[in-house]
Amino acid sequence: MSLSQEEAFARIRLLRSPNVGPVSFRQLLRRFGTARAALEALPDLAGRGGGGYRVAPEGRVADEVAAVRKAGARYLFHDAPDYPALLAELDSAPPVLTYRGDTALAAHPCVAIVGARNASAAAVKLARQFAGDLADAGVVVVSGLARGIDGAAHQAALAGGTIGVIASGIDVTYPPEHADLQEAVAAQGLLLAEQPPGTEPLARHFPSRNRIIAGLAAGTVVVEAAPKSGSLITARLAGEAGREVMAVPGSPLEPRSQGCNQLIRDGAVLVQSAEDVIELVSSFAGQPRSRFQEHTADFAGLPDDLGDAPADVAGLLTVAPVAVDELIRQSGESAAAVQLALLELELAGRLVRHAAGRVSLAA
Repeated sequence: MSLSQEEAFARIRLLRSPNVGPVSFRQLLRRFGTARAALEALPDLAGRGGGGYRVAPEGRVADEVAAVRKAGARYLFHDAPDYPALLAELDSAPPVLTYRGDTALAAHPCVAIVGARNASAAAVKLARQFAGDLADAGVVVVSGLARGIDGAAHQAALAGGTIGVIASGIDVTYPPEHADLQEAVAAQGLLLAEQPPGTEPLARHFPSRNRIIAGLAAGTVVVEAAPKSGSLITARLAGEAGREVMAVPGSPLEPRSQGCNQLIRDGAVLVQSAEDVIELVSSFAGQPRSRFQEHTADFAGLPDDLGDAPADVAGLLTVAPVAVDELIRQSGESAAAVQLALLELELAGRLVRHAAGRVSLAA
């Protein structure tokens, strides 16, 4: 499929409009056919959900496009032939990414390696060993260009091609000391960003980045991580996506090993070498040995007739996340009608979407 420049611009504008996320973006595109038509419908949909609405200004989007070009980057849309196939399987896959480098790398077998930023020397050495051995075996290493384990994994895998996913805009380097490494990943591998250019890496952007890391790979290896760390979020997102979750065990006396040991206790596969990882991912066919699977609701299309949405859907919601499937059962409405009500609430700023197909009212 070849997008016209007008439709590509409209898609970027649609995604940058208030309260439009990956799920609502796809629902709108599926229902209205083009982003241009969806943009025209946004104010009415948001009004039905109880809120006013203004789409993203054209000038702001034009400035973004110019900044992407200035950075030597390009846009990658979710239905492009070179969009990563495994990532596209996620309901929450980014509809638009910016990138520098070779998108063909994402078509190779991919494994994510993540871990502590303040990693021990032994763990950093182990991450390098894993990444180098995986790269030598033709496996592309995916990570987040953070300090510690991420940086070690990228450095060791550079020669074989590595994918770096950043929480900032494509033209922003974080951490600053990884400027050369980030440039090397873009030049020799693939650098991906979901946030618009110029965006600084705020705390709320990292979980979003982590879902991309998990989504790109057939499996995620956690080398060293403390409990409640971002690496554990990545691992659990991989499990929710039905991918392999692997962890390197450590001493129970070492706080930075507690996260990995917890993952193994909760169902992750224990791995001690790159050979263990290769054995798992080479036989991966959508049925992982790790036991982190959590059902993610399928998102039905919107009804062709945008009539009255069920009034009781909002009344069923609280600030506690609930599965969309449960809302459908309790409301007695069709899946399409419930999805329409949720979309209207989201555009009005009253709904928050969570992992595993759950939703809640905005706090």
